[in-house]
Amino acid sequence: MTSDLVLAISGLTGLAMIALAALRGWDGWLALKRLELERSEAGDAARDIGGLIELADLRERLRKLEAIAAGVDL
Repeated sequence: MTSDLVLAISGLTGLAMIALAALRGWDGWLALKRLELERSEAGDAARDIGGLIELADLRERLRKLEAIAAGVDL
């Protein structure tokens, strides 16, 4: 009787430890995914700014080429 009780308590303790380890792993995985999302959102903003800079550069080049074609000295 006592050995059955000890065995049951040991089994429940082991199961609780495994469940806690799994929950900590799940929490860590969620934190990793949150970090990846934050980085990708920040990367999108940086790419947007880079795209705007490239667009401004292309517009400036186009303006210069149009001036050259029109014979205007810059």
